[in-house]
Amino acid sequence: MLTSAATWCDRCGADATAGPHPGCAAARVLEPPRYCGHCRRRMKVQVLPVGWSAVCVEHGERRG
Repeated sequence: MLTSAATWCDRCGADATAGPHPGCAAARVLEPPRYCGHCRRRMKVQVLPVGWSAVCVEHGERRG
């Protein structure tokens, strides 16, 4: 399986290599990701009492 570094911001969906995203970094402490960092697709996010789960149709599920 090929793996690649994330190139998209997982909160706003913008290019992560274009520069820092201080607002996104601050929000990421409290919020789950909204976009897949690998393909920029909007993920299906579910907030649970014990954390969150986010599903990308291409790259699968992430939990936090």
